[in-house]
Amino acid sequence: MSDELPANACRLFAHYEDPTQLPAVSSQLVVARLLEEGDSSDLRWLTSAYPESQLSSWLDRHGSRLLSHRSRSFWRTVLARPDSPAQGPGDQLWPL
Repeated sequence: MSDELPANACRLFAHYEDPTQLPAVSSQLVVARLLEEGDSSDLRWLTSAYPESQLSSWLDRHGSRLLSHRSRSFWRTVLARPDSPAQGPGDQLWPL
């Protein structure tokens, strides 16, 4: 994995002092932001920095909390992951 975020992707982390160093500090944040808002060059970097198995595992563990329903559904299809388990009571109260 590359320890440095490419300059093009730094636009998604403008409120951080040095976003190029974020992958080393918070890979969960980087993966979530790029899966949610990244463009094709951001996603090329992401898939070269993280193997598909690692992204699939991340999606299973964190996707329901860190991605929108739309992005989560898209990435579950792309990564050939099974549908998420049945929604809990919190999901029914707050569907967004």
